[in-house]
Amino acid sequence: MDELGAVVVPGFRFASVAAGVKKSGTERHDVALLDAGALVPAAAVFTRNRVRAAPVRVSEARVRAGRLRGVIVNSGNANACTGAAGLRDAEAMTRFAATAAGGNAREWAVASTGVIGVPLPMDRVADGIGRAGADLNAGGFAGFAHAILTTDSGVKAATRTLTLGRRRVILAGCTKGAGMIAPNMATTLTFLATDAACAPAWLRRTLAAAVDGTYNRVTVDGDTSTNDSVFLFAGGAAANAAITSDAGAGAKLRTALFELLHELALMLVKDGEGARHLVRIRVTGAKSEADARRVARRIAESPLCKTAFYGRDPNWGRILCAAGNAGVPLVPERLALHLDDVLLVERGLGLTAREPGLEARAHAVMSLPAYTVRLHLGVGRAEASIHTCDLGHDYVKLNADYRS
Repeated sequence: MDELGAVVVPGFRFASVAAGVKKSGTERHDVALLDAGALVPAAAVFTRNRVRAAPVRVSEARVRAGRLRGVIVNSGNANACTGAAGLRDAEAMTRFAATAAGGNAREWAVASTGVIGVPLPMDRVADGIGRAGADLNAGGFAGFAHAILTTDSGVKAATRTLTLGRRRVILAGCTKGAGMIAPNMATTLTFLATDAACAPAWLRRTLAAAVDGTYNRVTVDGDTSTNDSVFLFAGGAAANAAITSDAGAGAKLRTALFELLHELALMLVKDGEGARHLVRIRVTGAKSEADARRVARRIAESPLCKTAFYGRDPNWGRILCAAGNAGVPLVPERLALHLDDVLLVERGLGLTAREPGLEARAHAVMSLPAYTVRLHLGVGRAEASIHTCDLGHDYVKLNADYRS
């Protein structure tokens, strides 16, 4: 977290406090504020899970106008499946934020993460928001990034610095999530802030495209959360000409956003609960990108494949089996499978039985912290990739004890 202490996004202030929402006690920060100081262009992308948490429903309505002042976040409690009372609590959090930091309640979004189905301890939350509002400061990004975590092993944050015209621009983001990761818009909350000036419409479509190309290409366990939310605020303090298209400055900022979200998305997978290996599933030779994505995701989310990744077992039959279950037409006799540069399957037939040492070479690849599984379908020219991780004892233990 030390290197994040120097992160400053001009125009923005951050704060975090320990309010006692997390089950582990009051020593861990669990309420945080991001404040742009005024209404600024903002965009967000939310979970497509049809069981949607109260903060998602409130924030989705608030961001529709294309401008927000800030967001209030709590960790340790998802405020999901909490009925009408949960909606009232989420709306109350935005009123508390407005009182503590400024603006009015409808200018604030809200995000929550943690245990599902438990009412928020609103007395503690209200007190925490009040204290956080009093502590807002330009150097509070590191604390904010820490306060949003639940089962994460550490802070996940990244920054980009670029020049638009003659203006120096900062883009900073932080995310959380280690389990319940399969974004469809990972449990993930992500917050992005830039001092660039951007039109709300450009911000909205660019964030949607960036999320689809990054967060929607990773999975830990195949479960899309009730609370997934990605927020992007553009404060405008850099005083550049407002970005309205993908030409020139728009192209540079769009590229920076894609790169930063890709970096954050890989942090989520690398920190998959108990994960030891980051595995890229690359499907090539498909009839369409959609087909390639379906096959890649089926392999990436197969418990049999993921436990083989954990055991470093080059059991290529599991991968071919998962591909065949993806619902995509394929010709088994055309399949070829590589682990990095090690060819395991050619024309649908495994090579390990007839090539001494091949199994050991494949095992060595699977012992690496990161590697690529490439399946060539041989029926077209399209391709797609999904990043996943292994599945082992620690994932089961952590999630079996999650509410204890």
